[in-house]
Amino acid sequence: MIFDYEPGDKVFNPNNKNWGIGQVQSIIKEKVTVNFENAGKKVINAKNIQLEKINE
Repeated sequence: MIFDYEPGDKVFNPNNKNWGIGQVQSIIKEKVTVNFENAGKKVINAKNIQLEKINE
């Protein structure tokens, strides 16, 4: 499985927009660790939740 984001990218979770903007910390297989401005660090299963990348 290939994702179109990498560590350092800014993303948001469309299912939980109140988490705010997050920065990808690491990607291990389908587990993506993201540090969100309003929710802290979350481990997202990218098979179940499609994060949306913010193009700067």
